[in-house]
Amino acid sequence: MTKQNALDAAKKIKMLVFDCDGVMTDGSVTYDENGVEYKTFNVKDGHGLVRMNKSGFITAIITARNNGTVAHRAKNLNITELYQGKQYKLPALEELMAKYNLTYENVSYMGDDLPDICILEKVGLACCPADAVKEVLEICNFKSSYNGGRGAVRELCDFILDAQEIKKEYIVSEGASTNKQ
Repeated sequence: MTKQNALDAAKKIKMLVFDCDGVMTDGSVTYDENGVEYKTFNVKDGHGLVRMNKSGFITAIITARNNGTVAHRAKNLNITELYQGKQYKLPALEELMAKYNLTYENVSYMGDDLPDICILEKVGLACCPADAVKEVLEICNFKSSYNGGRGAVRELCDFILDAQEIKKEYIVSEGASTNKQ
């Protein structure tokens, strides 16, 4: 699809859904000597998600892994919905769409690997970070110029806000009060 198609699709988005590993993170998994798993998130991506929430969008994470770090991050950013441990992600998305009375064209999904294709093939705005696998890059109509965990989420948030001509708000810190431009 062309950039104009992505722009047209972005105008219809009401819900942004994200994979976590490789999208909200760079895909690395770090363990300490006790087997505790750590993930690193990008604060600019977080700021974009907070702005989307404050602008009235539904935000969600659907991830195959179960991790307390992801739950903590989702809570910290006031992510609307979190689905963990979903090896097959499409039923979770369909549940979300039914809950909020949305169609596929109202959904943006950002994924980076083969398990995300089942959703990317259906949504109105199929998105991926720059370092997504080839099969994902080929089907997305929004390809971030940034890698996963390095600003891809923020770039998508800004793209949708711009497409819908929503003024960007300045937020002092994640979850803090806002001042309009």
